[in-house]
Amino acid sequence: MPDVLGLLASLAERLPSVSKPAPRPTLYRRLALTGLVLVLYFIMANIPLYGIPRQAGVAQLELLRIIFASSAGTLMELGIGPIVTAGLILQILVGAKIIDLDLTQPEARKKFTGAQKTLAILFAFFEASALVIGKRYWAGTGVEPSTAIMVLVILQLAFGAIMVIMFDELLQKGWGIGSAVSLFILAGVAYSVFWSFMGVVPGVVYYGLIPAFISERSALLLARPNAYPDVTGALATATMIVFLAYVQAMKVEIPVTSPRFRGIRSRVPLQFIYVTNIPILLVGILVSDLQLIQGILGDFLGPTHGFYQAYSKALYYISPPRGIVEASLDPLRTLTFATTWTIMAVIFGLLWVEIAGLNPREQAQRLVKGGLEIPGVRRNPQAVEGILSQYIYPLAILSSIMVAGIVVVADVLGAYGTGTGLLLAVGIINQYYALIVRERALEAYPLIKRILGED
Repeated sequence: MPDVLGLLASLAERLPSVSKPAPRPTLYRRLALTGLVLVLYFIMANIPLYGIPRQAGVAQLELLRIIFASSAGTLMELGIGPIVTAGLILQILVGAKIIDLDLTQPEARKKFTGAQKTLAILFAFFEASALVIGKRYWAGTGVEPSTAIMVLVILQLAFGAIMVIMFDELLQKGWGIGSAVSLFILAGVAYSVFWSFMGVVPGVVYYGLIPAFISERSALLLARPNAYPDVTGALATATMIVFLAYVQAMKVEIPVTSPRFRGIRSRVPLQFIYVTNIPILLVGILVSDLQLIQGILGDFLGPTHGFYQAYSKALYYISPPRGIVEASLDPLRTLTFATTWTIMAVIFGLLWVEIAGLNPREQAQRLVKGGLEIPGVRRNPQAVEGILSQYIYPLAILSSIMVAGIVVVADVLGAYGTGTGLLLAVGIINQYYALIVRERALEAYPLIKRILGED
C-alpha cells in the first residue's frame, strides 16, 4: 500500500499544480480571490453539458446535490464528490494504520496531498464514465449517442471535477481563505435555502415560500405537499441554525496543571460536539453514494429489474423524508430513517475518534508531552488515559446521537437545505469566522507571524 501511495504522489508531481504565493497576499485580496472562485463555481454550475439532449430531464436528489455541491446536467455534475471520496479513503487508511504515514511531518503531508489529488482525478474519470456508459443523459429521449459524443461528455465532466480540485489547491496554498470543498458546500446550502424562500418555476407552480404565500395566502402553507417549502420548514430552519450555533460553542473543560509552574492551573477544553459534524457527514456521503449507485444501476439494469427494485426499496427506507407531509405518509420509513442514521452516526463517530487521533490514548500522550498533568493523577500516559476515557467516549457517543437527532428532526420538519446541509453550513461558517479572525490578528501583529513561522 505505501508503494501505491508513493506512485500516486509521484504522478501528482507531473500534473499541473498551484505554487504558494511568494509574498503572502493581504487578507482582503485573499477574500476577493475566494469570492472570484465562488463566482466561477456558480458559472460552471449553470453551464449545461454539450452533447446531451435538451429534453433530457436529469433528476437529482437534494441530499446528493448538497453533500457533493453538484448541479445535475452541468459541468459541476460531479461537484466535490471525487476529491471528498479520495480524501476520505486515504484518511481512513492512514488513521487505521493500513498506510504507515506520520501526517505531522511536512514530507508525509506533501505525499498524502499529492496522492489525494491523483486519486481524486482517477475517481473523476471513473464516475464520469459510469454516468455516460450507463447513458443517464439519454434515457427516455430516444437518442442514441455516438462514441465521440460520449467521450466528449466524459471529458466535460472530468474537466469540471478537475477544476474543483484546482480551486481547492488554489485556496489552500494561501491564495484564498479556507478550502473550495467547504466553500462550495456552504454555497450550495445557502442557494438551497434562498431558493426555498424565493424560488419560482415559471409556468408551472409557485415554488418558494414567499411567492407561494403571495399567490395562495393559504393556511396550507404550514405543511405543503410534494416536499415544497412551507412555514414549518422555515421555522425549523431558523431554530436549527440558532441551536446549532449555540451547541457548537459548548465545551467540556478538564482541569490541568504544569509541574514547571506550581500553583498555576488551567483547563483543557473539549468540544461538547466532540466529533463535530464528521459522523453525520460520513453518513450523508454513504447515503449519497448509494443514491448515485442507484441511478447508475437504473441506467444499466432498467427500472423494472428485480435487483434494482429491491435496492431502491431498501434505499428508500434509509433516505431522509422531506417535510411533515412526506414523513407522516409513511411512518415506518421515518422510523427506519431515524434509527439507521442514529446507529450509523454513533458507529462513524467512534471510528473517527480512533482514526483521527482523538482517542484517550493519543490525547493523554499529547498532554504528557506538553508538560501538563491532571491534578491528583499520576503523571503517566496510562493514568491520564483512564481519566480522559471517562470524558471522551461518552462525549463521542452523546455528540454523535445529538447531531444525528438534529438532522433527523430538521429533515422531518422539512428544514430548508436539509438537516445535514444546515449542520455542515453552520460548522463551515464557524471555521471561516475563526480563520478570518486569525488572519486579521496575524496582519495586525506581525510578530505573531514570525513566532508561528508564517512570515
